[in-house]
Amino acid sequence: MTKTQLVAALAEEMGSDKKSASAALEAVCDLITKEVSAGGAVTLPGVGKIYCRERPERMVRNPATGEQFKKDADKVVKMTIAKALKDSVNG
Repeated sequence: MTKTQLVAALAEEMGSDKKSASAALEAVCDLITKEVSAGGAVTLPGVGKIYCRERPERMVRNPATGEQFKKDADKVVKMTIAKALKDSVNG
């Protein structure tokens, strides 16, 4: 589903116009981005939890050359899927 399709479906579900649905979607995305960037987590009921996790410094390998080198510590965004969503997908 593309953003345009999501906005149209959201507008229909809300009984609203596409402009306000798009604004609502943008507001939710901005809130999630700000919270996760600050190191917090956001739980979307029935969907899952989005959070940021730190990865330590580690040795990695370039698959093309086989050369090993040290990769600095970094942060990665993760998402755990809610049980309700897993159950609905698996029937």
